[in-house]
Amino acid sequence: MQFVKRTILITGASSGIGRACARTLLDQGHEVVGVSRDCQKFTQAHPRFNSVAIDFSDLTTLPNKIKQLVKQFPAIDAIVFSAGKGQFSSLEEFSFSQIQEIMNLNFISQSFLAKGFLPALKRQALADLIFIGSEAALVGSRKGSIYCASKFALRGFSQALRDECAKSSVRVSLINPGMVKTDFFKALSFEPGEQASQHLLASDVADAVSYIINARSGIIIDEINLNPANKVINFKK
Repeated sequence: MQFVKRTILITGASSGIGRACARTLLDQGHEVVGVSRDCQKFTQAHPRFNSVAIDFSDLTTLPNKIKQLVKQFPAIDAIVFSAGKGQFSSLEEFSFSQIQEIMNLNFISQSFLAKGFLPALKRQALADLIFIGSEAALVGSRKGSIYCASKFALRGFSQALRDECAKSSVRVSLINPGMVKTDFFKALSFEPGEQASQHLLASDVADAVSYIINARSGIIIDEINLNPANKVINFKK
């Protein structure tokens, strides 16, 4: 495949899916701007990689931080929205602040970032907004009420935004992975199965992102659902 050089902003780029996306796209010759809360996790310099520290859970400072990003990196023509967190409990076990925190990070901050960049992206010859959703955006599940709500919101947002951008140069895509073997599950009470057929790898999602980024300008990939061949959930003791 002949890759056309793009400049891609990736949120949550210091770990998991975001980090895998950054590596894959850098290997293809693209420029990458990696955003995370802790840039110290980027331990190796790369000539086509820039890191920026932003806390997407802090909505009070986020609009100004986004304005700075737009000015600092005017060549950005694609964004991969990978920042997010998971928390799973019955609704009555959540505090009000925890509910707000998950919705802020998993959905509202993403809408802020898309809004902030959209005018500049529409001036590009081709631009992509790629949201990392979840299988939780497709079916609600027990103890997933708040997480599912945040991902359902992101899915509805991406579908509506795709329609809004239909007459522009901006393509809007959503990737819904099943359980991906990353540090996402470190703080959770469950994790995917160990066998290769029982989990996705972050690189699998990165490959889907690459497919969208490098797709010819005449097509739009609306939504991709990825799942392991065999869904197995292991509960930690």
